[in-house]
Amino acid sequence: MPKVEINIPEHLEMQIAQLVDQGEFVNREEAVEDLLATGLKAYKTSGPMDDEPGFEDDGMMGHEDEYVF
Repeated sequence: MPKVEINIPEHLEMQIAQLVDQGEFVNREEAVEDLLATGLKAYKTSGPMDDEPGFEDDGMMGHEDEYVF
């Protein structure tokens, strides 16, 4: 598994440590991995949807070079 080094604000580190202390996660590494994966899933489902073309991409009614009324 690739290793990643990040710097995070002290308050986030404290929240992660608290979750580990409360038994939510076995250790810091598991906590960071799970929280990052959860954040990425949430972003994917609610973030920008570049896969779906909009009218601004194709012109009105799906025609590229003309507008149809």
